[in-house]
Amino acid sequence: MKLNFLTLLLLISTASFSQAIYEDERYIPETDPLVLEKLDEWQDKKFGLLMHWGSYSQWGIVESWSLSPEDYGWTERKKGKNANNYFEYKKEYEGLKNTFNPTEFNPEKWANAAKKAGMKYMVFTTKHHDGFSMFDSKYTDYKVTDPECAFSTNPRANITKEVFNAFRAQDFWIGAYFSKPDWNHENYWDPYYPPFDRNVNYDPEEYPEKWQKYVDFTHNQILELLTDYGKVDILWLDGGWVEKLTDEDVKKHYLAKFEENKSGNGFLKNRIVNQDIKMDELVVKARQKQPGLIVVDRAVHSKNQNYLTPENRVPDKTLPYPWESCIISGGGWSHTFNATYKSGREGVQMLVDIVAKGGNLLLNIAPGPDGTWQQGAYDLLKEYEDWIDVNGSAIYNTKPIAPFKENNICFTQNKKENVFFFYLAEENESTMPSEIIVTSITPKRGAKITMLGSNTRLKWEKLDKGFKVIIPEKLRSNPKSNYAWTFKIDKIIR
Repeated sequence: MKLNFLTLLLLISTASFSQAIYEDERYIPETDPLVLEKLDEWQDKKFGLLMHWGSYSQWGIVESWSLSPEDYGWTERKKGKNANNYFEYKKEYEGLKNTFNPTEFNPEKWANAAKKAGMKYMVFTTKHHDGFSMFDSKYTDYKVTDPECAFSTNPRANITKEVFNAFRAQDFWIGAYFSKPDWNHENYWDPYYPPFDRNVNYDPEEYPEKWQKYVDFTHNQILELLTDYGKVDILWLDGGWVEKLTDEDVKKHYLAKFEENKSGNGFLKNRIVNQDIKMDELVVKARQKQPGLIVVDRAVHSKNQNYLTPENRVPDKTLPYPWESCIISGGGWSHTFNATYKSGREGVQMLVDIVAKGGNLLLNIAPGPDGTWQQGAYDLLKEYEDWIDVNGSAIYNTKPIAPFKENNICFTQNKKENVFFFYLAEENESTMPSEIIVTSITPKRGAKITMLGSNTRLKWEKLDKGFKVIIPEKLRSNPKSNYAWTFKIDKIIR
């Protein structure tokens, strides 16, 4: 697909800039019955763990992005001795492979803490955009098991295998994060040319043989992960700009860039390039290895994006497709020295808000260069553990019920059609009010209302609109959990 400059101008000139550039995200439903069954199971799990980890953790920088010659805050080069010389910096960055030596690596400790916190699945960065493979790939030397890597002699050097095994032993579903762009590979960033931006630095349509070599490399590495690393439930692909494009995709990209820059100097910080990675073919091969595999080709509007992934944000409403908010727990996606983590209140109420809207929470924790999590991560997970122990039945295996949220009250319902409502406490609110008024739903006459963590049947009164529940002093002064108090109604008026 080629678009010359005049065609591009025509596309832009015929568009209406009065409409929003960023449309609602689109979703193409899956048809494979095994995948549909697995998606239903995944939606019941609600809470997962994401881990960004690589050689870059030694510098405490944003993962990979300082290699991208784009003008964004997250691409700034702030570490190393050669930050003012891009090509020397790239060599120095890639040399971090040699000093990567996480000798305190203990994935069993991570899996144990995550399980206690109520997490049910995990997604691990097997390879980020920089191309450093955290697994023993036979298709590259830029990997954790290469003899030049300090950690390669460790018996646990094949980090991905060790992580997968540790979490699988705790009954987690296993997700493999994999970056489609690889900025270390000669057939993505050809060393003959300088990189221009995040994209491939040559035209794949002008050099189809070179591009096909890269497609084969990508397929081979992914199939390697799906063949040699046990059962994998989710293939979580990043680098959504590596995709097959249409003229419509090109038009929308440049319209978005126009809107983004029209109040500035108009500089386009990255191009759009047709990079057909032959995803349909890959997914067929992948599911031959792992039947029912959930594929998340992030930010690519195709049938291979089985669920959508709002990044570091929580939608303000329910969404008409499976979705998961991937959220940073503290610092950044990758390791940040002395990171500040979310409070227990922030973490718990975020989970409730997401689940009430029908989504899952994928919470990112970034291991450090020595192979450990910071204490702040464990402290946050302990807050989840204490809360989930009391309130988990209102989270797992539930679905949304309108209106989903009313002021500081969220709702879910289970498959028996019991309804739960969560009272989200204000900061420093440790004592429940004497009564809680809910206007959006009404219990059936004679319905039983209890607070999770207590068997006490609570008194309630029907109002002209909704109802109020009376909280006895014994429960008010001795709540069974913090941050969000959960009540179960066995029957409501439908």
